Amino acid sequence: MDERDWLAERFEEHRGRLRAVAYRMLGSVSEADDAVQEAWLRLSRSETSEIENLGGWLTTVVGRVSLNMLRSRDSRRERPLAVHVPEPIIDRADGTDPEHEALLADSVGLALLVVLETLTPAERLAFVLHDIFAVPFDEIAPIVDRSPEAARQLASRARRRVRAEKTVPEADLDAQREVIEAFLAAAREGDFDRLVAALDPDVVLRADFGAAGSREVRGAAAVAGQAEIYSRLGLDMKPALINGAAGLVVTRDGRPFSVGAFTVRDGRIVEMDWLADAERLRALDLTILEG
Repeated sequence: MDERDWLAERFEEHRGRLRAVAYRMLGSVSEADDAVQEAWLRLSRSETSEIENLGGWLTTVVGRVSLNMLRSRDSRRERPLAVHVPEPIIDRADGTDPEHEALLADSVGLALLVVLETLTPAERLAFVLHDIFAVPFDEIAPIVDRSPEAARQLASRARRRVRAEKTVPEADLDAQREVIEAFLAAAREGDFDRLVAALDPDVVLRADFGAAGSREVRGAAAVAGQAEIYSRLGLDMKPALINGAAGLVVTRDGRPFSVGAFTVRDGRIVEMDWLADAERLRALDLTILEG
């Protein structure tokens, strides 16, 4: 085995972790793969004999690349969306694809990624690297051009924002599905009281329509009203796992209409996150749901 083959083999040992870091940073599988590929290119051009901890070095590189990608993305947006729903990871309702398991570890539900989208790029990096991947602040500080104490403060602000939202669903998938099915049945039957009963009083519905804008609706009565409206559109709803939690892939006249992730806690829906951007929906691979 020559040196490049040996290096490639070592890199592959870390690929899963690196994709997980980049996905949490970027909220996009395709962009995460781009960040990981850039890390490989930088590694292949580096003097590897000077790298003492390859895993730590690669994590730092992916973090820096992802940070730059986030900053570039923000600078290109002429008008920031009030709500941006990241790219969901979609699996059949009966189980998660093994390739997705590393990406979905540590409860990386869509609700968490939606909250991470509200952070500054530096806050997001500090939180993801420290709180999720246990990277010390001494190693995070140079990436964000701050002192270790300032990096600690970035993570602390991000942590408070994450904790203020209900991002972690119940662990029992069957319990999640029962609540969602009860909600959908009430919507089909136009039973407003049952709709409200399936929702947490402080439920939040977020919808990303892309260029057409975005919407955030709060409160059980308001969200139930939205459900009644959409129940009249002739939509076909297929159960799926969205980032490891119970959710729906919705079509209309055979075409993708939206992808919805639900956060269920204590027997009620506390959050719904809907990607309804037609352009981004066309880019999703929904063939995994066939059969």
